[in-house]
Amino acid sequence: MTTLTQDTISNNPMDELLQREGAVTIPKVGDLVEGIVISISKNEIYIDLAGITTGIIRGREIYDESEEFSNLKKGDKAAATVIGLDNENGYMELSLREAGHKKAWDHLEKLYKEGEIVESKVIDANKGGLMIKLGNVIGFLPVSQLTIEHYPRIEGGDKNKILGHLKSFVNQILKTKIIDVDEKDEKLIVSEKAAWNDKQKKVISKYKVGQKVKGKVTGVVDFGAFVEFGDNLEGLVHISELAWQRIDDPRDVIKVGDIVDAEIIEIENTKISLSTKKLKTDPWVEVAQKYKVGQKVRGKVLKVNPFGAFVELDKDIHGLVHISELSDKKINNMDNVVQADKDYDFVILTIDAKNHRLGLSLKANQDKKEKLAKEKAAKEAENNETKKEDPAEAKDEKKEEIESAKETKDKAKDEKKEEKK
Repeated sequence: MTTLTQDTISNNPMDELLQREGAVTIPKVGDLVEGIVISISKNEIYIDLAGITTGIIRGREIYDESEEFSNLKKGDKAAATVIGLDNENGYMELSLREAGHKKAWDHLEKLYKEGEIVESKVIDANKGGLMIKLGNVIGFLPVSQLTIEHYPRIEGGDKNKILGHLKSFVNQILKTKIIDVDEKDEKLIVSEKAAWNDKQKKVISKYKVGQKVKGKVTGVVDFGAFVEFGDNLEGLVHISELAWQRIDDPRDVIKVGDIVDAEIIEIENTKISLSTKKLKTDPWVEVAQKYKVGQKVRGKVLKVNPFGAFVELDKDIHGLVHISELSDKKINNMDNVVQADKDYDFVILTIDAKNHRLGLSLKANQDKKEKLAKEKAAKEAENNETKKEDPAEAKDEKKEEIESAKETKDKAKDEKKEEKK
């Protein structure tokens, strides 16, 4: 058998003549060809290429990402890519893998552009998300692209627990949308959240900003709490919208399972922001009736940081004492001046009800104490000065005492004389 090569084909005068006359063209490497399966086994598939030659598909080249030719049988029509013009046995080497790869990625690109919702099978998980299979193509579903329902809400962010949660989805089918596809880099990224968002847009359209809802707390995280309400909708109450007072940990004021009333404060696409504090009376409206500038108050230090300390005056009103108002002396260690969970006396410097701010001073109260102490000491000294005896006055007083005693004595003598008479 004459061995055909790319060079002999391209330089053969007869081939050129046949091409000019519209005769059959000999395939080249990289061409997509079609033929009829004439023999098939586990590791080899033989295809008749329209009487031109016989092609063979073997080994890993049988794998078809598009799944179009995954279940071929004798007599079926199949398309394959030419990867070699002839082999050691004179057969043209073909590949379903390359042909399927191209078809598969072209199909994914089409799904991506059309925004179709597709079913992705979870085959594995890592700490960043889920490994999925779409057709025969392996892709990735980042944890950030999971729906709120499936998102791992793990206390403390324990990575091992997060991985355990993600592993529970293996073998499940998730409704997803393709959000990134690149055949060259073989990158396929899908999103469950994007698919869910499309479905929820109609439901969310029923709600408006300012509307009040009642729901159940489904998760509490460092930045707030998730609340489920209505038709399986879920909104976030940010930590700043949980209460009027300052909160360090949402878990201090809310817990999973709580039934709460909230107000919708923002709807952005399918993201709903809620507020529970808006349905409560703002305590700062009446702050002027409780506190005055210059007033001495006692409060508990909640938290100490490099620029000062947060102080609780009551359960609703918190204030800030800036580091410059802690002491007149240089502070090397804040613990030497104030400590968390301890009570101190302060003086109110400023009140800004509109912006929920109240400024305090520790050193002003200390200065006031010192001033009062000095005034008290001065007064006591003045009293002591007043009590000091003047020498001249003391002498006159002594003289008067002697004269008075003499008069009393003379009077007694006269009384005795009268008695004798």
